[in-house]
Amino acid sequence: MHILAAGGVTLHVQELGHGPPVVMVHGLIGSIASWYFTAGPALARGGRRVRMFDLRGHGRSQRALTGYDLRTLAADLAAVVADLGEPFDLVGYSWGALVALRFALAHPARVRRLAIVEAPLPPSNAHELAAWLAPDALSTAVHTLPHALRDAVTVRGRQAERMTAALTFLIRDSSLVADLCSEPDLEDRELAGLTCPTVLLYGERSACAPAGRRLARTVPGARLVLLRGGHFVHLDARTEMTRAIAEHLDG
Repeated sequence: MHILAAGGVTLHVQELGHGPPVVMVHGLIGSIASWYFTAGPALARGGRRVRMFDLRGHGRSQRALTGYDLRTLAADLAAVVADLGEPFDLVGYSWGALVALRFALAHPARVRRLAIVEAPLPPSNAHELAAWLAPDALSTAVHTLPHALRDAVTVRGRQAERMTAALTFLIRDSSLVADLCSEPDLEDRELAGLTCPTVLLYGERSACAPAGRRLARTVPGARLVLLRGGHFVHLDARTEMTRAIAEHLDG
């Protein structure tokens, strides 16, 4: 584990394994755990150097009041990978997948292969928004989580207290919701300029699945894979998702 200073905040970074680098970006209201307890270890065992980090305001990274827009988060990602001298593979989930897309479009020579998992398009239509903007946003947002995460928040204990405090900060105190609402869409002409081999992984029951079909039509050579489950496909179809990512990175 190490702490990296980037964009006026400190970011918590973890690495597993050795070999060609793979960088993994989690989604909003998540943390490194989204990858550390799912695909990350398997990819590391497959002979890769897997780098994961907590987005600003998440996990063990600094609680930033602002900067949850894609360009700022992509700049944070650029700081996280600044020491990697070779093109690396990039994997992103949900909002983290949009961060990965934005980074790949801005730095085409840096990304070798790209795996997009459940990216919402347009960004402001992220399905969690409807819950977060409700009058009683925090309790409603908790009920949108899958059972494992919901139990971690609602069952008494230190873990629940930490997660509740993190959710409270992000939803009530930071600019996260406002940044989501104001995020412009990625235009088709931008997406058509993506040059790296790309796989698109979506849950067959996910509200984001239409975004996967749009990306498959727009990104040159992109391959769409539908997996069982909904938006939390990294939990619903962990093994299948990990296999699909590894196969894509292996080329």
